[in-house]
Amino acid sequence: MPQPISTRIFTVANQKGGVGKTTSAVNIAAALAMGGLRTLILDLDPQGNASTAFGIARDEVMGMYEVIIKEEAIKNVALKIPGYPSLEVVPATQSLANAEVELVPMVARETRLKKALTNYLLEAAGRGERFDYVIIDCPPSLGLLTINALVAADELLIPIQCEYYSLEGLSLLLHTVTLIQEHLNPNLKLSTIILTMYDGRTRLANDVADEIRRHYPKELIDVPIPRAVRVSEAPSYGQTVMTYDPGSNGADAYARIAREIARRGAPPINNAEVI
Repeated sequence: MPQPISTRIFTVANQKGGVGKTTSAVNIAAALAMGGLRTLILDLDPQGNASTAFGIARDEVMGMYEVIIKEEAIKNVALKIPGYPSLEVVPATQSLANAEVELVPMVARETRLKKALTNYLLEAAGRGERFDYVIIDCPPSLGLLTINALVAADELLIPIQCEYYSLEGLSLLLHTVTLIQEHLNPNLKLSTIILTMYDGRTRLANDVADEIRRHYPKELIDVPIPRAVRVSEAPSYGQTVMTYDPGSNGADAYARIAREIARRGAPPINNAEVI
C-alpha cells in the first residue's frame, strides 16, 4: 500500500454502541499494517475490545490510563504485536473506566492525549521510524475521552450501521465535531464513512446506504461490511478477522477499505512523469 505524505491520525468514533466501531478500527489498522504501513492503535475505550482483539492481557500491562492521567510516555506502554511487524498497540486497561471522572478537574483536560501523541510521533520520526497511520478507538459516548481523541486527530472515520437509528446518531456526532472544530481543533475533518453490518437482502439497509451515498459521496468508502459470523468470532480467539479468516467476505471488505484509505492518502501522481 502507498505511504501517506505525512502521518495520518484517525479517530474512529460513533456515540451509538454496537455499530462495529471497534471491529472496524482493529481490522482496518491490521489491514494497513499487513500492507506494510507502520500503524499505531490507541485503545481509548474502557471496554478494551481493541486490546482483546490482539490478544493483550489487559490486567498485566500499562496503557492509555497511565498516558492520559499519569502522563506516562507512550513509548513506555506501546506494545508490539506478534505477527504484525508494522503494528503497535497502546491498550486500554481496567483503570481507564475511571479516567472520565479523573479528567474533570485537570488542567488542559481536552489536550492531554494530543500532547502525549505528538511527543511520541516526533520521537519515532527522529529515530527514522515514522508512523504512517494512527487509529484511535473511542468509547461509544461523547465524553472527555472521545473529546481527547477528536482533539488529537486530523481525520474522523465514522462507521455507520445500516439501520435507521444510526442516521439519527450521526447528526448528534457531527454537531459535537463542529464544536470541536470551532473551539479546540480547527484541523479536524470528517474524511471517511464506512457502512457496517450490511445485509443487502433488506430494504432498510439499502435505503440507509443510499441516504449516505446521497449526502456524503466524497467521504463514503462504498465497500459495505457484511454481517458475518467470522468477523464476530475473531476477537474471541484474540485475533482480527484479517488473520482469523483472511479469505472471508469480511476480511476482503476491510482489506479493500484499507487500500482505499491508503490510496486517498498517497501523494498525487506527477502528471509530467506519466507516460
